[in-house]
Amino acid sequence: MSFIWPSMLWLLLIVPLLMLLYWWVLRRKKKAAVSYANLAIVRQAMGAGQKFRRHVPPLLFISAVALMLASVARPTAVVTLPFEHQTVILAIDVSLSMRADDVAPSRMEAAQAAAKAFVEDQPRGTRIGVVSFAGTASVVQPPTQTREDVIAAIDRFKLQRGTAVGSGILVSLSVIFPDAEFDLRASNPRQRDNGREGLRSRNGGGIAPRPKEQEGPDPVKPAVEPGSYNSAVIILLTDGQSTTGPDPIESARMAAERGVRVYTVGIGTPNGEIIAGEGWRMRVRLDEDALKGIAKETRGEYFYAGTATDLKKVYSNLNSRLVMERKETEVTALFAAGAALLAVISAMLSLLWFNRVL
Repeated sequence: MSFIWPSMLWLLLIVPLLMLLYWWVLRRKKKAAVSYANLAIVRQAMGAGQKFRRHVPPLLFISAVALMLASVARPTAVVTLPFEHQTVILAIDVSLSMRADDVAPSRMEAAQAAAKAFVEDQPRGTRIGVVSFAGTASVVQPPTQTREDVIAAIDRFKLQRGTAVGSGILVSLSVIFPDAEFDLRASNPRQRDNGREGLRSRNGGGIAPRPKEQEGPDPVKPAVEPGSYNSAVIILLTDGQSTTGPDPIESARMAAERGVRVYTVGIGTPNGEIIAGEGWRMRVRLDEDALKGIAKETRGEYFYAGTATDLKKVYSNLNSRLVMERKETEVTALFAAGAALLAVISAMLSLLWFNRVL
């Protein structure tokens, strides 16, 4: 525990003064009692229990004063509190590899079912947006509090070629920061030759050339602590390696620079699955190292889901992580409430035992 205004703790010196005052009052009462003809009779009438009782209300009152004085210093403590993110972006892989059936009934259907269950469990005040990505990424549902619209967007997924995990992250960022611009120059080894590609978040998604009038060095923006942005979070679900688009780790770094956490979910089996099309066959594998790197870069967390049941558990686990958070919080109100409670108990006991308030 720490204090925002520790210099105010000197007020606690009042507590020992109150104790001395109480002791002085007891001494005066004791001297006054000598005037009784037979002091032994008075002591016998009081009894041992009565002697103890008479000290309880004053001591409780002094404890209440101590808590009130400590609250002036504005105490803080690291506690676990419910926290409601204003925006959750679900970025879901819709590449052709999601049709593999190593996760029954298929990776795509299991992902849709788990995502819809997650949406239903979110607090009503949370805005949920949906981004889909394959060879490119796009916003299929802007953030909304209407759960029916989000579920309908998840049901509309159509499988496409390619897997651009980095694009999925950046389009999700463009939804969270609609006025920002994310420069992708040289972020992908496949694109370093032209070196002039960028993502303009105002268009809602996709890769577009960087306008000539905006060429030149980007303005330097102050970096924030990774994971410190608590108004939004990205949940990224994919089953394979990134085959196109910007480098996922570079994209994650952009998210980290803005404090946005990215929780990654890998769906599939360790050996992958062989899928076939018109004249082609390929094995689709899960790139866990890349997903762990994205989560680590943004102070998020990686989850592996090898079955549909595992995937539902992952989303359930994610739900608890999104609504509970350990953080340093001012607890002045708790100190004040404790002081008020002790003062009330002190007065009630005094009235009950002695028919007076202290």
